[in-house]
Order: sequence, then C-alpha cells, then structure tokens
Amino acid sequence: MNDILSPATDWELGSMLASLSEEKTSVEILGAGSKRLMGRPPKADYRLTTSVMRGIPLYEATELVMSARAGTPVSQVEIELAARGQMLAFEPTDLGPMFGQAAGIQTIGAVFATNQSGSRRISAGAARDHLLGVKAVNGRGELFKSGGRVMKNVTGYDVARGLCGSWGTLAVITEATFKVLPVPEDVVTLVFAGLPDDLAVEMMCAAMGTPYEVSGAAHLPASTVLRLEHDSLSRAGQALTALRIENFPKSVAYRKTKLSDALSAYGTPFELDLENSLNFWGELRRVSVMPAGSTNIWRISTAPMQAPKIVYGIARHMDVRVYYDWSGGLIWLETPESADAGAADVRRAVAIHGGHATLIRADRAVRDSVEVFQPLSPVAERLTRELKAAFDSHGILNPGRMYADV
Repeated sequence: MNDILSPATDWELGSMLASLSEEKTSVEILGAGSKRLMGRPPKADYRLTTSVMRGIPLYEATELVMSARAGTPVSQVEIELAARGQMLAFEPTDLGPMFGQAAGIQTIGAVFATNQSGSRRISAGAARDHLLGVKAVNGRGELFKSGGRVMKNVTGYDVARGLCGSWGTLAVITEATFKVLPVPEDVVTLVFAGLPDDLAVEMMCAAMGTPYEVSGAAHLPASTVLRLEHDSLSRAGQALTALRIENFPKSVAYRKTKLSDALSAYGTPFELDLENSLNFWGELRRVSVMPAGSTNIWRISTAPMQAPKIVYGIARHMDVRVYYDWSGGLIWLETPESADAGAADVRRAVAIHGGHATLIRADRAVRDSVEVFQPLSPVAERLTRELKAAFDSHGILNPGRMYADV
C-alpha cells in the first residue's frame, strides 16, 4: 500500500473513486493523517489524501458562515476567523499530539468526518450541530451536495450531518460549510481544589443547572494534574475542578460571583484570568495530559453522574489515569499497555452503568483484534450495513475502519 492518491478537485476525486469502485479496489481515506492511528486498521489497497484540496471559498463574517475545502488545516481556518474576532465554537479537539505529531495539522474535513468536539460542547453543541452543508463524493465516484448556508434548508434526510462521525466510510467530504461565532471578550475559570471525583461531578452538574451559562466543566484528579503544562496548576498537588465562564466583562464579573456563591458548599474557588484560562482549556483541547506514549487511551461518553462509577469499576482491575470533561459526560481514560487494552473491563463497566466507549490509542495488533468503537446492537448494525451499501456499494471506502466486515 505504497501508492498515495492526491486529488486536487472534486471531479478528479470522483474519477479516481469511480475507477476504484469499478475495479473493486479499496482505499484508505486521509486528511493530514493526524487520526490515522485511530480506529481499526483499514484493509485498503491504496491511500487517498484530501490534503491538496485546500482553501476557503466562502467567508461571510457578518452572516457567521464559512465554507472550507476538506484539506484546509483547522489552524488556517482559525487564523482567518480570529482576524475577524470569530471562532469555531465547538473547539474541536486536536489529537495529533497524542500520537506524537505536531499540533494544528488536522484538517477541517477530518474534524467533521470524525465529529471532534471539545469542552464547549456542553454549551455550544457538537461539531455536527455547526455543520450547515457539505460537498462530497460517494463510493461510486458520484459527486453530491447536502445542506447549504443556513440552518433551515433540509428536507428529508440530513445527509450532511449523517456523514459526521462516519470516519470516511460512507463518502469523502470535499468541502464543508459551517456556522461560526464571535470570540468572547472575557474568560474566567473558577477552579475548586481537592474534590474527589464523585463530588466534583456533582458540583459540575449543579453548576450546569444554574442560569450562569457555564461553557466548560472539567475535573482532573491529582495524578492527572501533575501532567499539566501550566506550572502553577501542576504544582497544586491536589485534584482540580474547573468551570469556565465567558462573555462580556461585566457579565462575566457578575456571573462568576453568583456562581461562586451558589457552589459555596463545595469550597472557595480561585480564579484563572483570560490568559491563563485560554492556556488551560487549550491544554484540554490538545488532550496534553494524555501525552504520546505506549499506553492505551479510551474515550467514554456517559451520563455525568455515572462517570465516577465507570472509572471506579475499571480502576479495580488496573492502574488508570483519567480526566472528566463535559461536566462528567466525557471520560478520557489511560490504561496500561496490554494485549487487549483492558477492553473487557472497560466494556463491562460501560455495560453496567451505560455509555459508549471508543479505543482512541493502542497498538495496531490490539486495534485489529478488539472492538474499537462501541459494539452495535442488531438493529443498529443492520442500519449501518444498509447505509454503507447505499453510499458505497462495493465497500471501497475505509473498509473495516469502524467495524470488521463493514
């Protein structure tokens, strides 16, 4: 699998995929390759990258809408947005550093193909919630469009959002149109120290139930705090629970006081100012507390109050490092290097308490032998196979990337 296909235009991509489909030749779909070591290893004859398909053909700042070609680096998109005081509100996670790659190389097409969403998801929604439309090419080499430049433009099936999280197994996105939002004028983070996991999650859930518009809620146990790049925080020596408040300065000042009062039973927080807040949440966005290495990384989504129970259930069987995001609804879990990445214990804990677990990082042999994504129910598996057949009848796009034989 040495040949790499690099189409520069939609029609060139369509021609390539039509030929591959006719020959029933499989292909691995890549952007910049920052997520290539995630998911099951695809059984493909060729690699195809969209990295040449770059550029921002549409940016209407007053309408809060941008279109970018799939191979455009997210860093380039964010530079363009920052120049107009705007941002990707769902702040996509950058997983490249977790695999020993440079930060900022991931492409906008890959962000939507994998539905990567960061800490602000609890207030702004997921990546798919910001996607307005796509241009894409299916497994038969057919070009199609879905959606447009406004939210209320969908009749029937919302194909654009359906492609989010499909990991390139249904179609190759060539261009994405998405909404953007203004950058907050001020950001303050309230940090509570020393809370155990269950009380921290309880407190974060209480904060989310207040009217004070918390836009980020994360908890790091003491062992994970030691890995922070932020020196003053890493030296704290105890667990930290962070709540982010952002908007206009007067609004932030009012809401932080009210929120501190509402949560006084959990202690008195200290504050991170704008600069320190950006640095802290930037670290979480890069998942820097789960650095490159040979350990295994799981990403578990669940009901927030169940999260400490899941972690405790797994920690009974192995040493783990963990941090909680989305007020406990998202668990990043590191397990020791092993033959199955601790899959049996992780799946058991999730089955008992509810949720979905995805193996983000592990050796190729492990990813090839265990279920990387959450196992499908019989009904979901049937629908998945029918969708695959409809978009990619010969199964040439990223075969086996998400599930074996799909």
